[in-house]
Amino acid sequence: MSVSKEFSGFRGDVKELLDALRAFTPRPEIECEEIPAPAKLATHGFALTAECYDGEDEVANGRFVLLHEPGGQETWGGDLRIVTFIKADIEREMGSDPLLPQVGWSWFEESLSGLAVTALSGTVTLALSSSFGELAERAAQSELEIRASWTPQAESVPEVIDHLERWNELLAHCAGLPPISTGEGVATMIRRNK
Repeated sequence: MSVSKEFSGFRGDVKELLDALRAFTPRPEIECEEIPAPAKLATHGFALTAECYDGEDEVANGRFVLLHEPGGQETWGGDLRIVTFIKADIEREMGSDPLLPQVGWSWFEESLSGLAVTALSGTVTLALSSSFGELAERAAQSELEIRASWTPQAESVPEVIDHLERWNELLAHCAGLPPISTGEGVATMIRRNK
């Protein structure tokens, strides 16, 4: 992650940006669908949900929201804000690792590596579920949730799309899918509850 000292705000065309976001094609294991963006948070918004599959099994899902307020918002520290959520199945053994929240946050930070961003915030949550009574036959489940937001210092449409691409890569990574391209980074998470 880097911070640009000379950033002056998004200079691209908003309609072109929305068209590019709608035209985004994720990797084959991820299905995206546009949903209504929050109407009261900014003048312009875009939102999508994503479901990540391993074969026919959904192994992760998430939400990506881009907000744009011409002239900026003081609390954002810019005129764009991205708000995201990812939930992924993980192995039960991993769910008991007390360092997993820090690892999950490092995956988030690493996903933005090389992009100009400010005002990162978020939480990483581990959810461990055991079933009882009529549901006792269900296996115990563990999930990792990453809720994060940041201010991209993006002046052009391609720079904003870079953030959506990186978020999709993070979703796939949390789902335990192998990277599409080889590169340096954290090993892919193993997440089967089978």
